[in-house]
Amino acid sequence: MTRKDPYQVIKHQHITEKSTMLLGLKDADSNPSLRRCKAPKYVFIVDTTATKKEIADALEEIYKERQIKVTDVNTINVKGKVKRYRGRLGKLSDFKKAIVTLEENDSLEDV
Repeated sequence: MTRKDPYQVIKHQHITEKSTMLLGLKDADSNPSLRRCKAPKYVFIVDTTATKKEIADALEEIYKERQIKVTDVNTINVKGKVKRYRGRLGKLSDFKKAIVTLEENDSLEDV
């Protein structure tokens, strides 16, 4: 089995309002259920054929100077939307998102 380049597995970080809110849960103290969310979560766009193990290994390889430890990876296959432009139909590309949970004291801030 050939090993993939980590930069082919992890394309880029996906920053949206929802992913920013998910990252902010580690600092939330508003109710007891949110106080349990101490591990930071980050969202990345990844290769559509990548497995959870490959995603975790690639992130640890990319950020090895920070010595992060990935504890959990959840993946979502997102189907592309059908759009209309000047009367013509087109389809956006399908992509795969990975929600990565790090250990409690790890962080990817200032990246």
